[in-house]
Amino acid sequence: MSVPLRLRALVGADVPIPPAEPVTVTVARVVRADQCAAFERWAEDVLQVAAGFPGNLGASLLHPGPDISEYHLVYRFVDDASLAAWERSSERRSALAHVEPMVDDERYQRISGLESFFTRSPQPGPRWRMTALTIAAVFAITSLFQLFVTPHLASWPMEARLVLSATVVVLLLGNVVMPALTRLFAGWLHPRR
Repeated sequence: MSVPLRLRALVGADVPIPPAEPVTVTVARVVRADQCAAFERWAEDVLQVAAGFPGNLGASLLHPGPDISEYHLVYRFVDDASLAAWERSSERRSALAHVEPMVDDERYQRISGLESFFTRSPQPGPRWRMTALTIAAVFAITSLFQLFVTPHLASWPMEARLVLSATVVVLLLGNVVMPALTRLFAGWLHPRR
């Protein structure tokens, strides 16, 4: 919490609640060679259960390449609370108990907010589509900023105007515009093969 927000909280003023950010979790598991088929069946079941949890934005299994036995399960939730509900669930605990004998190693990685915006989708589509959508979003935000805000900042030094513009673009892009656009254009961004 920033210093101004802490001061406002101390004097009893209402403190705005920051908007929830999407959270992505990747779990990498090195599967024993004789357990790959069983693991894939287990993963399908677990991902199907996870996909039904409130706040789930998608779940998928990334298969290893030839001569590699490291699988990646990717879960994406709308916020920390939804992820926590999944991680504390009895369904997940039961699933984890069943997978333990199949794996030699496991790594867990969690990312959220802008960090998850710049990671690749578990089902990547053509990269040029995300690039085109990002360019369109930056153009729209920058154009609106130049049209409606910049005229009121004429007396500001150029560096201050640029910092404000960059801040507005990044905040809107990462927290409002791109999450909405990636949901709206999901079928176009990640076409089914």
